[in-house]
Amino acid sequence: MPPRVLMTGNDAVGEAALQAGCDCYYGYPITPQNELTAFMAHHMPPRGRVFIQAESEIAAINMVFGSAAAGKRAMTSSSSPGISLKQEGISYLAAAELPAVIVNVQRGGPGLGNIAPSQADYFQATKGGGHGDYHLIVLAPDSVQETYDLTLLAFDLADKYRIPVMLLTDARLGQMMEPVTLREKSAPTSFPKPWALTGATGRKPNIIRSLFLEEGELEKLNVRLQAKYGQIKAREVRWEERSTEDCELLIVAYGTCARIAKAVIAGNRKKKIGLLRPITLWPFPYERLGRIARQTRGVLVVEMSSGQMLEDVRLAVGDSVPVAFEGRMGGGVPTESAVQQAIAKMLDHRGLRQPVQAVEKKMYA
Repeated sequence: MPPRVLMTGNDAVGEAALQAGCDCYYGYPITPQNELTAFMAHHMPPRGRVFIQAESEIAAINMVFGSAAAGKRAMTSSSSPGISLKQEGISYLAAAELPAVIVNVQRGGPGLGNIAPSQADYFQATKGGGHGDYHLIVLAPDSVQETYDLTLLAFDLADKYRIPVMLLTDARLGQMMEPVTLREKSAPTSFPKPWALTGATGRKPNIIRSLFLEEGELEKLNVRLQAKYGQIKAREVRWEERSTEDCELLIVAYGTCARIAKAVIAGNRKKKIGLLRPITLWPFPYERLGRIARQTRGVLVVEMSSGQMLEDVRLAVGDSVPVAFEGRMGGGVPTESAVQQAIAKMLDHRGLRQPVQAVEKKMYA
């Protein structure tokens, strides 16, 4: 039987990275992800792998670029303002088609903000936080077990598609402890990397770059990238459903907010409430969400932000049913009672006959 271990979300990322064959980790301290950096500092060198506490977040992401270009499995982690500093390097990784894993344990913002849990980096993660037309695959766990599982997946997806993959957690998921079933020891998945800079003996030299100055050359790269993104959208959309077969109201939430939604559903068995939890925030499960939503009386989006995923939900749902929002900002976490009150308001027949805009909670009043 595979071992079952009690660990934090941050440690679960580190344990999975080791098992996934992470060759190099480069980080810089920031709360609430410091436990991950400490874990890698403790476990990477004894295994003959590279750990460097870089002089800055910018240095760390560029070290990832160099190791990834050499064909190594490379990783970095940080929290919201630190991820902002890495954005230029992340755009370079995307342009050079280099696989890498980037972990964002989100904290409240904007600015330095605080160290409380947040989901206000959704736009940054899913819409391309740096410059240019690029995407990352974005994976969003809602438990320590899934944090472990999705980290394993992140390394494989990065290599499979030659793309940076972001694991998007938050302060609560990173710091909380839960039992985790570890994968039985096995060799990590191996992907051929003929493009890697390993020395040109016996072959033509490889060139990895993100600067394209000849006319039309950069456009050709962008066309190829968009074709790749299309393949990812067709193959890698992931989500979880609960009680969606005949639900009257559908909650859409991810990460910590999905845990809250599950508790609400468990405590309201007499009401027909379902949950769709995006696991890939990019690519987003537009098609499945739209199909389920059209069978309901309304959709409630729950987020620790001003309503960033709300925009993608509206794209999926359109005008087919009303869409409401329950959210907290700046490190605030929605409560079960607040979500229950939002559900009660939506299931009121008169409320659901109002225009969509009238149903949405006015966060800026």
